[in-house]
Amino acid sequence: MSLAPLGPRDPLVLEGFVPYPEDLAAHYRSAGYWTDQTMAEPLFESAARLPDKTAIVAGETRRTYGELTGRILRIAAGLSDLGVRRGDRVVVHLPNIPEFVEFVYACWEIGAVPVFAPAAHRRTEIEHFVRVAEASAYVTVSRHDGADLAALAAELKEAWPVLRHTIVLDPQGGGEALERLLASEPLPHERRAVASDVALLQLSGGTTGQPKMIPHTHETYLHSVRQSIPLCGISESTVQLIAVPVCHSMSARSPGFLGVLAVGGTVVLAPNGSPDSVFPLIEEHRITQSSVVPPIVLAWLNSSLKERYDLSSLESLHVGGARLSAEAARRVRPELDVVLQQGFGMAEGLVNYNPLDVDEERSLTCQGRPISPGDELLVLDDEGNEVPRGTPGHLLTRGPTTIRGYFRAPEQNARSFTEDGFYRTGDIVQQDELGYLSVVGRSKDQINRGGEKVAPEEVENFILGHPAVYDASVVGVEDRLLGERVKAYVILRQDAGKVNLGVIRGYLRERGLAAYKLPDALEIVTEFPQTAIGKVSKRLQRAQA
Repeated sequence: MSLAPLGPRDPLVLEGFVPYPEDLAAHYRSAGYWTDQTMAEPLFESAARLPDKTAIVAGETRRTYGELTGRILRIAAGLSDLGVRRGDRVVVHLPNIPEFVEFVYACWEIGAVPVFAPAAHRRTEIEHFVRVAEASAYVTVSRHDGADLAALAAELKEAWPVLRHTIVLDPQGGGEALERLLASEPLPHERRAVASDVALLQLSGGTTGQPKMIPHTHETYLHSVRQSIPLCGISESTVQLIAVPVCHSMSARSPGFLGVLAVGGTVVLAPNGSPDSVFPLIEEHRITQSSVVPPIVLAWLNSSLKERYDLSSLESLHVGGARLSAEAARRVRPELDVVLQQGFGMAEGLVNYNPLDVDEERSLTCQGRPISPGDELLVLDDEGNEVPRGTPGHLLTRGPTTIRGYFRAPEQNARSFTEDGFYRTGDIVQQDELGYLSVVGRSKDQINRGGEKVAPEEVENFILGHPAVYDASVVGVEDRLLGERVKAYVILRQDAGKVNLGVIRGYLRERGLAAYKLPDALEIVTEFPQTAIGKVSKRLQRAQA
């Protein structure tokens, strides 16, 4: 079998990876933040304890821990037979099917580096990943959402000689290509990487330009997973629903399938977060926990189906990826009878959660505190000075879960990281006296209307209070006189009646919103454009405006 020639304790050095300073890395290890463990090991520990317990469910497919790890070791052997080596990059471009989990763990078994590619991405993005990462293999399904990905795989292999292997599965997983890998004799489960090795390349959630590639080591990512498990109440009895793309940071480590499989729980994969998809799954599998983005929360809250299904097993709902408005947050507990756990994080590293037992007011208005005692935060004004607690400012962070630079992106790194290693998140936050963060907005989304600064999230929250409004998104659009003006996109509830700009402005005036924050334009739409990971794409909304 074609395993890497490096010895199991030799460090893997990837050109384009920005390392941590040696003294800081030593501190993180001595403090216990980073441990000598690789990504695959917690799963195999669970499998040794619970070989016959159900680990993962998707549709009619069920895998016990024993079956899951057996398949992983066979796929790992098959990849090794193809010549995939330690340090090779493998683009894993799959929807929410068990094979995503299997291929990712199989890469870790041989020391390869999976690139987590959202299923919604197409040629522009995938070709970018292959080129920048110099990927040696690409794993996808033959078709997804009407796209011919088998043809894409063939085109990429022809265009990029570095891409030696393409593995194309059936649309729902399985297929001849996978069966050939599974025919291999399984590799023995053993350490084939070092904890300081780059473990994966995740993608930035940015809304401009090509996605940046985020290199996490086994140490950084597992620290985040381990901290998330107790804070999110994850245990062997957890049945977790994954209803956002499985490659998303929230689905993987916050606490994600990595956290649940590490403690012996069960993961249920859903194709999407729509009520007609997930409510039957919650009832059938007695789901106890799920992590979702705000648009999914609104869909659940506003769905008549919630009265037709037994959702009583659901204990907690973790919401992140974007800020959940206080208006929507206030409805979660009374309407869904679950504990709302707001969070705020970024694929680059920093993760914040509200504890499950946080006081009611913070549960509605705050997005958590850093999960690691090693996380450092700065909240600065436009001139780079620290602001007092309770004052909005630009968030910068560094710590044992946060990268020191994007992969092979020196120009971007010069803009996004300070000389002493703080990551400029682009978020505007305010921090209260206990350290809880509230997200005010994004610095690039902030609207400058004639010199007055408008936070879109504040206006959205007020609009969402209108009884006719299902969802709202506010952006700044160019204006010759004011520089920018405020435009609101609104999705209405059914039977909403007449709603126009005058109605919304009048309602906001009555609620006491400052005049300069009132929308200058309103457009009623049936849906919002979204990024590949399910966030509202304000970049596209601004372009449409």
